[in-house]
Amino acid sequence: MIVSTGLFDLSGKRALITGSSQGIGLALARGLMAVGAEIVLNGRDRAKLDDAAASLRSDGGAVHTLAFDVTEHTAARDAIDGFEAGTGQIDILVNNAGMQFRTPLEDFPVEKFEQLMQTNIASVFHVGQAVARHMIARGAGKIVNICSVQTALARPGIAPYTMTKGAVANLTKGMATDWARHGLQCNGLAPGYFDTPLNAALVADANFSAWLEKRTPAGRWGKVEELVGACIFLSSDASSFVNGTIVYVDGGITASL
Repeated sequence: MIVSTGLFDLSGKRALITGSSQGIGLALARGLMAVGAEIVLNGRDRAKLDDAAASLRSDGGAVHTLAFDVTEHTAARDAIDGFEAGTGQIDILVNNAGMQFRTPLEDFPVEKFEQLMQTNIASVFHVGQAVARHMIARGAGKIVNICSVQTALARPGIAPYTMTKGAVANLTKGMATDWARHGLQCNGLAPGYFDTPLNAALVADANFSAWLEKRTPAGRWGKVEELVGACIFLSSDASSFVNGTIVYVDGGITASL
């Protein structure tokens, strides 16, 4: 395991990443671990969590698992309070858990709309509030909420998802406004189009991939490892006066028509 020094060193810090048994969440966990952080993986599937934890431990990291449903307020609060009391403090929270559902807005099932709101928005409130109460008592903490290129842009078939990611950005600003005075830094990390399980259908669509390559100045899909640097920055002392900001890691797609 490679551990950095200086502003970006997370040695002695403990990071909880929600939805981290695969995809972006697991990549961010691995990246934070590489600069010294102790990791707490979260998800609902204990088997997948155990597999992810074993993978990280094979690289020499200190890893915990914390299985709870981020859409359930009491479950999130109880799990986090129990972990803080029994294991130790959570210094960094990455609110990564999320879902996608694609269909034209006029046909969008109401149950999927409600599920998107609970998974993508309510979870950020539930987990963020539970963790922040402990951070506030200590006078320090880092919260990184995973937003999206759809925080700033829309495209056909995902209007409710776009709504949720816009809401996450504004909730991030609200967290910063309420909690900065308590020593917390609350920011958003907004990925562009990355090759992840959530985007598997799009990656497999040759026409969409060709369109994306033309639309993105970098000319390609992102790799999940390319999100790590921004997450480390937002989780470290390097961002001590950064609050309420959304950092886009998108190959330039939001900068270009």
